[in-house]
Amino acid sequence: MSINLIDSEQLHRFLLAASENPSIFTQLNQAFADFVEILKTIFFFPIFGFPIIVLWLIIGGVYFTLRMGFINLRGFTHALAVLTGKYQSSSEDDDEQEGEVSPFQAASTALSATVGLGSIAGSAIAIQMGGPGAVVWMSIAGFLGMSSKFVECTLGQKYRQVKPDGSVAGGPMYYISGGLAELGLRPLGTFLGVLFAIFCVLGAFGAGNMFQANQSYAALAGVLPFIDDRSWFYGLILALLVGVVIIGGISRIGIVTSRLVPIVVLFYITGCLWIILSNWEIIPEAVGIILQGAFSPTALQGGLVGVIVQGFRRAAFSNGAGIGSAAIAHSATRNDQPVREGIVASIEPLVDTLIICNLTAISIVITGVYQSFAAGEASGIQLTAAAFGTVVDWFPTVLAIAVILFAFSNIISWSYYGEQAWMYLFGEGSTLVYKVIFIVFVFLGSIINLGPVLDFSDIMLIAMSVPNLLGCFLLAGKVGDDLKVYMEKLRLERAMAGTSASDAEAGQQEYTGSRKK
Repeated sequence: MSINLIDSEQLHRFLLAASENPSIFTQLNQAFADFVEILKTIFFFPIFGFPIIVLWLIIGGVYFTLRMGFINLRGFTHALAVLTGKYQSSSEDDDEQEGEVSPFQAASTALSATVGLGSIAGSAIAIQMGGPGAVVWMSIAGFLGMSSKFVECTLGQKYRQVKPDGSVAGGPMYYISGGLAELGLRPLGTFLGVLFAIFCVLGAFGAGNMFQANQSYAALAGVLPFIDDRSWFYGLILALLVGVVIIGGISRIGIVTSRLVPIVVLFYITGCLWIILSNWEIIPEAVGIILQGAFSPTALQGGLVGVIVQGFRRAAFSNGAGIGSAAIAHSATRNDQPVREGIVASIEPLVDTLIICNLTAISIVITGVYQSFAAGEASGIQLTAAAFGTVVDWFPTVLAIAVILFAFSNIISWSYYGEQAWMYLFGEGSTLVYKVIFIVFVFLGSIINLGPVLDFSDIMLIAMSVPNLLGCFLLAGKVGDDLKVYMEKLRLERAMAGTSASDAEAGQQEYTGSRKK
């Protein structure tokens, strides 16, 4: 008995000493959390009430919209025509055309990385934090983001590198370093390219991977109680499925996303429309609440600046415009006309923010569920699920399925983004190491509480916009010149179409494209 008593006392003293002298792991964890808080302070430092990173994205969207002559409006119908194959060259789907995926597959890959939990939860969080009026500013941010997407994806095509085996390496790290070198700014371009690649790898592991796995498991556990406390099983299955897809590279990713994304988007939109049409008589009132909140917000919602900030901030997380990630997917397309690819990419924020986010927002406002939760009381997914549950009891299950599919498509798309950045930093021979690490992080994201790790990865995600937009600002003149040439060529094509098809084809071939050889 005395030995047991002594052991207990010794154990008590040991635990007391440990609590007073935290272990090295505890200290490191606290140091990391403190570092994340410093990053938050820097990136969200307010200028005139706007966090500096949000202001940076707003400036980018406004500048590119004006500099490119409202390409987000005048390029819309042409983008749809390209996606439907009207302007597809004869060799665009064969092995002779440089690139690895079609424009539609590239758009699907880019959309699968943006149309995800940010689209479903983003509107809900914006409404919680800024009131229903924040949705209007999300839409404005999406409209401006179309121009940012155009610029970065045009540059992605223009400065991509096609290897002897036909594979493609491209993205902001290549057009920042290559483009600025042409301007006589090689050291700056090299530094910004490496900085972007580092941010991209870290963002891919966290926000593009662990967060998606973690939140999709939470959504499934909410409707299937038997899987609760079995996150390891879900993580294992998800990691295996992701591994099967990403080992095949961008070609397999493009095939999967081009088939999965349209189905999932249609699936989710149908659910939102069901909610809205079931409450059709309240639609005018809901729209009125949203518009009134956009321009006459209450003090509790943070005033006009607070509502604008919430709208633009959630839109940035939702559609990724200005982040630069979509340029990596679009650089791999079988296309030799960079401006055309940029125009196709410009419609992605429209689908993500102006359509899906708005349908989500109207569903939440029209059902009134946002009034039942205080800010921060429920996650965005829970708020959206509550809206779905007001129509049919089993509708939250529909949402859970959509969330899982969105998360899966998001993960496999971000795996490619991170792989390209990893390859830029460490060389092509190490990509298998990256893929293995990425798959492991899928599993880890399903079973652990993310904490500061997620905050850090989120910051890395938006930090990508710093080197990316700076490079885009400096290279905007090149994009503007290419756009002018392309639109003139397009005008001639349309004029010749009324003369003869053969002449029109000859006119099309006259334009050799402005992609950097």
